Amino acid sequence: MRIGLIGAGAVAPFHVRAAAVLAGAELTAVCDIDESAARRAADVSPGARVFTEHRRMLEADVVDAVIVNTPHALHVPISVEAAEAGKHVLVEKPMATSVADCDRIAEACASAGVSLTVGHIQHFLPDKTAAHALIASGELGAVQLIRDNRSTDYRPGMRSPWFFSREVAGGGALFNIGAHCLDRSLWFGGAPAAEISASVANRFGSPVETDGVLRLRLENGVGVAIAVVSDPPTRSDSLTVVCEGGVVEADPRSGTTVRVDGRTRVLHEPTDHDIQTGFTAQLADFLQVVGGGTPAVPLEHARHVVELILASYRSAETGTASLLGSVPA
Repeated sequence: MRIGLIGAGAVAPFHVRAAAVLAGAELTAVCDIDESAARRAADVSPGARVFTEHRRMLEADVVDAVIVNTPHALHVPISVEAAEAGKHVLVEKPMATSVADCDRIAEACASAGVSLTVGHIQHFLPDKTAAHALIASGELGAVQLIRDNRSTDYRPGMRSPWFFSREVAGGGALFNIGAHCLDRSLWFGGAPAAEISASVANRFGSPVETDGVLRLRLENGVGVAIAVVSDPPTRSDSLTVVCEGGVVEADPRSGTTVRVDGRTRVLHEPTDHDIQTGFTAQLADFLQVVGGGTPAVPLEHARHVVELILASYRSAETGTASLLGSVPA
């Protein structure tokens, strides 16, 4: 399958290397408004064409599918145009900046008869897949509580300017990093959220939130607590899942373990290749979806993540919890 990458930002190298190693995939085009960035990404794949305008890439008929790796608000117009051009779409998370735009993308792909997946990478990272496999096996019994702590850096100047534009990014740390936390917490919790409450902070003179604390009750009764903090003294990316028969902890830096009756067992030792392994598995999932398979990340799940981020903003503004209707699994 001929693949075009639209957007050559920070995670572009992972997408490019995934296409380079997977049988049946070939990176044939890279598009970015910064031509030098596009050329750097394309260097990994000899012969890949470089574009600075995505419409020209679509018109050139050099790709069968696209990876949309652009600022968040651009996901919807580019994904819709790609679908209308008959291209399969893998769109990075968050799916869009509104629920309505999530629906627009899904409807455009369905109408065009092309496949669509959303790049929620947490479902493919080895530390998370090892943890989820054990919990899904039922060995530890039902999930009771989930704690998710994630650090980031939303000090102005520490990331591209578009991250600080609510119109382009949708929001701040919660729309970007919080999307990861909500995604994996819902996945491990096994149900959509029924209720969410939130508080946010805008530090460093940032026009968007730099920090956030979320509390969720899932439809199956599981409780979730999420904290996203900018520039803490110690970096963190830890997921703790408390089950009836044990506690699972997943951290890309320290690995994945399970504690049962005071004994600890290692489920995954971190390696230097874990992130790339995740991106390669994500692209492999996309290819099997194009071939008629079922996506690892349901579109309803990706849509629900966006719904929850927006509900968290409403909760933070009003000081009250936001109640949600059921979202199909």
